Amino acid sequence: MPRFIVRVAVMAGGALVLAACAFADSRAPVPAFMRVKSVEPPPPEPLPDVGKLVRENLDAVFVASSNPRQIQVAPPHHVPVGPGWTACVTAELTSATGRPIGAQTYRITISDGVIIDRRHAEASDNCGSESYQPI
Repeated sequence: MPRFIVRVAVMAGGALVLAACAFADSRAPVPAFMRVKSVEPPPPEPLPDVGKLVRENLDAVFVASSNPRQIQVAPPHHVPVGPGWTACVTAELTSATGRPIGAQTYRITISDGVIIDRRHAEASDNCGSESYQPI
């Protein structure tokens, strides 16, 4: 019976030591090879030329039949979580039946110099307080 208790104690101690290694962060007082490596954040993307992107990719923002006119763009802002950018775009549009529907504002997302998403701007996007430049 004592041998059994000794074996269980040794195994429990070994398990405890191994478990402690799993929680060793970059500042833990353990040898360097046992520490979790800190991850470098990706470098920030360069500031995109929103006017040029929208002008060259109108179909990524507007439906072709909407006949966008008086297109204006706001300066880009860093995405709060991630490496990309967002910007607001506004234009006078027409409906599918050809009737004017007025100015519509979209929030676009830019990643690696490409418009990857667009959606109608919401109040939380603060597009109403942006300063716009025509393209």
